[in-house]
Amino acid sequence: MSPAANSVAAKAVIGVSLKMYFGHSRSIDYCRDVATIALKHPAVQNGDIELFVLPILPALPEAARILGPARVGTGAQDIFWEDQGAYTGEVGGKTVAELGGRYVEVGHAERRRIFGEDDEIIGRKTAAAYRNGLTPVLCVGESTAGSPEEAIAQCTAEIDAALHRAATAGTVGRTIVAYEPQWAIGAPEPATPGYISAVVRGLDAHLRSLPGQETSRVIYGGSAGPGLVTELDTAVAGLFLGRFAHDPAALKTILDETAARLEVTKEVAA
Repeated sequence: MSPAANSVAAKAVIGVSLKMYFGHSRSIDYCRDVATIALKHPAVQNGDIELFVLPILPALPEAARILGPARVGTGAQDIFWEDQGAYTGEVGGKTVAELGGRYVEVGHAERRRIFGEDDEIIGRKTAAAYRNGLTPVLCVGESTAGSPEEAIAQCTAEIDAALHRAATAGTVGRTIVAYEPQWAIGAPEPATPGYISAVVRGLDAHLRSLPGQETSRVIYGGSAGPGLVTELDTAVAGLFLGRFAHDPAALKTILDETAARLEVTKEVAA
């Protein structure tokens, strides 16, 4: 069974974006290490944890070959909004899917800041993801620290802008929203657990109330690492990891912590 086939039933979601930190060889070595961990991890193998890795694009085919048998998904860190055509240097969602990708990151703060992506572009890329059977990892987050209510207002507006444009294009599908406050990206510490939990509770309720988004989930990114998931509200489905997951041992710790949290939640529910 492919990783995507069991994703809707997953109780937690853990994703890793390698950005452009690793070259091709190191990306492949990293994927081998993750596959070894995942194959031995009960919560990944039984589908309780949906795990995916987004490497640099040239490594995607080999990453999919390595990670697929370990029930780990993979995908791209960006796509173009058209599937094919005279768009020099761009890669469409159709190609990402052909290479074995099942996920695509859309709208990261760095894409907004460095490449000038706005809500219209992000919405068109979200539509391209749905159209090609990819799960968009839609990044949202406020630029400056404020109240949870202010963050919820800004982030729900970003979610609505992307999904409305995708719906206008006639596409809809499951979404993973990565809540990443911009002021926490690359910081020594993440936002506080109470702040994260409050914002994600609001985003989760809003997202799942939207048409076609009943199985969508919200995860947290922004200097996330070991120890954080144990302090978060269960509305936070998991984590979107960056540099703190570059060490496969740290990723294993996070998977163990996530599995332990699921067990506690199960016991409380019983």
